[in-house]
Amino acid sequence: MSTIASALAASAAVNALPVINLEELGDSEQHTPAHSRLAHIARETGFFYLEGHGISPEHIAHLEAAARQFFALPAAAKQQIAIAQTRHFRGYTGVGGEITRLQPDLREQIDFGEELPAVPPSPETPQWWGLQGPNQWPQAQPTLQSEILLWLDTTRAVAQRLLKAFLVALEQPATALNQLVASPHNHRLKIIHYPGQGSGQPDQGVGPHKDGGLLTLLLQDQVGGLQVQTPQGWLDVPPRKNAFVINIGEMLELATNGYLRANVHRVRSPGAGVSRYSIAYFFSPSLHAHEVPLLSLPAHLASQARGPESDPLNPLFSHIGTNALKGRVRSHLDVAQRFYPQQYAEHLAALASLDPVQKEAAQAYA
Repeated sequence: MSTIASALAASAAVNALPVINLEELGDSEQHTPAHSRLAHIARETGFFYLEGHGISPEHIAHLEAAARQFFALPAAAKQQIAIAQTRHFRGYTGVGGEITRLQPDLREQIDFGEELPAVPPSPETPQWWGLQGPNQWPQAQPTLQSEILLWLDTTRAVAQRLLKAFLVALEQPATALNQLVASPHNHRLKIIHYPGQGSGQPDQGVGPHKDGGLLTLLLQDQVGGLQVQTPQGWLDVPPRKNAFVINIGEMLELATNGYLRANVHRVRSPGAGVSRYSIAYFFSPSLHAHEVPLLSLPAHLASQARGPESDPLNPLFSHIGTNALKGRVRSHLDVAQRFYPQQYAEHLAALASLDPVQKEAAQAYA
């Protein structure tokens, strides 16, 4: 290989996400070289592809087809399950209906969660209990309910295996966070369509942000657009057939005192006439766990922990319900205005207090 070819190959290796095979990590509680590699990748990169997850290509293709079927429905059929109809932040959001870094995201989506009974509101019940409840299901696509509930169960099992591997990698008991993710679950699923945008038009598919849960398992179609922030700039995350893109959420960053970091990422809209679809599963702490515990890392790992990084415009709380509701309110102002007027007013007051420099920094967050 020539010197130039060698340099190009090395550059490509540096500027590409690594691949982890879940089968190589196994279900053992014994620390292996594969676990050491996982810990290193998660700390230094924060994003990686996951293969060997055990979900069949046929199952993935079936859910992707169901997603496209929903977004092809008439607007009126999609609006029948509009997210603004329920305090549980479940349902359909049209293009521009979700806000990231003070700007509208150019995507439409359906938000789902674990199918659970609602907690009746009362003066004694904290408002974040409104996050638990039933989903909305489209009458025009009756098979979607069973398909989504099956996917929630299937993906949860993968996420549980991966979390266990992370704990072993950090030399923790494999059961150290069992209570944090115990039933009743609080995991979420978002099915997303990014319509193409013409030249010169805004292209914020979703603005720069960190995910708020423990782990995110993302399926992309074959249209690119996902980017992760690195010290060298924005790194493209090209599609990899039937592989999940994994990233660490703020709650796992908090539990490891910043040894593991939640990385900033964004999605750029595809070009005119092109659609991008993705399916994002957010493995998140149970609302019943209340607080995120701080893991007791061994000295050689604890010495490298930098503490959790909290965005001043999106402060990080260890209380699970408070943190989760805060994130939902700032993203879905229509739901917040209708069902959470106090939090909505507090959010608007916080925005009004920003000076022009702070507001510009919030919009450009990178």
